[in-house]
Amino acid sequence: MGIHGLAKLIADVAPAAIKENDIKSYFGRKVAVDASMCIYQFLIAVRQDGNTLQNEHGIKPVYVFDGKPPELKSGELAKRSERRAEAEKQLEAAQEAGEVENIEKFNKRLVKVTKQHNEECKKLLKLMGIPYVDAPCEAEATCAALVKAGKVYAAATEDMDALTFGTPTLLRHLTASEAKKLPIQEIQLSRALQGIGITQEQFVDLCILLGSDYCETIRGIGPKRAIELVRQHKTIEEVLDNIDLKKYPVPENWLYKEARQLFIHPEVVETESVDLKWTDPNEEELVSYMCGEKQFNEDRIRNGAKKLVKQRQGSTQGRLEDFFKVTGSISSSKRKETELKGSAKKKAKTASTPKGKFKKGK
Repeated sequence: MGIHGLAKLIADVAPAAIKENDIKSYFGRKVAVDASMCIYQFLIAVRQDGNTLQNEHGIKPVYVFDGKPPELKSGELAKRSERRAEAEKQLEAAQEAGEVENIEKFNKRLVKVTKQHNEECKKLLKLMGIPYVDAPCEAEATCAALVKAGKVYAAATEDMDALTFGTPTLLRHLTASEAKKLPIQEIQLSRALQGIGITQEQFVDLCILLGSDYCETIRGIGPKRAIELVRQHKTIEEVLDNIDLKKYPVPENWLYKEARQLFIHPEVVETESVDLKWTDPNEEELVSYMCGEKQFNEDRIRNGAKKLVKQRQGSTQGRLEDFFKVTGSISSSKRKETELKGSAKKKAKTASTPKGKFKKGK
């Protein structure tokens, strides 16, 4: 779910933080992808053309899988179970009425990633030569940690709380870009903070007020009011000391402090020990697994493996800025000094040459 209304808030208040790019502009980029967001797109796409979860357009993905959910998320998970049960009832009613559109809609709501799905995806990624990481807790938090550690360029997920976890760069619509013909939406955290006019710690409190998966919100405080309060009072504690609690009732046993700690100090993978390597796919084992066990078309799997090899060879050329890094600039005075020294050397060399040496004698 992420953070309620955060994407719109940034677009309205800090539009300079968001830019849209074609997927090809991320050629050679290493990106940490929230696996749960694209696992079904992966299964559908493989069935269609035998070629997905690859470094498309030269992108080098590392897929990050969720670990155990934090205790604070138990309330949100319970709500999801209730919504799932309701969707099952609505699906039965739609099936009895023969409502095709509603059948499709409620079927999508009942899609659930299982442990078996995750394990099968991990096996396939290994055969494809694509690295993956098992997060100890929330995948978005580990994606953010990998970006902050310089292991990858950006975190790719639809959940805006990747920004709350501190990823410097967030990519949205990456996994749906090709299928839905959407541009990639890139959000820079530093520009968002600058545009909103708050610090990262204050941003975390803002996100808690907006609404997250980890605690309830204060009834009556929407995005506009939340940003005003954080700008003025800086912390949730100060907000609580300065609002009308009868008008804005605070949830009983409100766990905002625990949610704050979860965002600021999340349980993530030890990034120093993460060694990301992209290798050529094992074509024969891929064919054995996907065709022998999963009954996919062999030609499509072999073609997909060949495309992976070709694209990986292309992406290893790297990005231009990775080869030409700016190490400093010469100031005008330094440049002038260098030019004068060069001029002096030239004059000295000319002076050391005997006059008339190259002239013809009389």
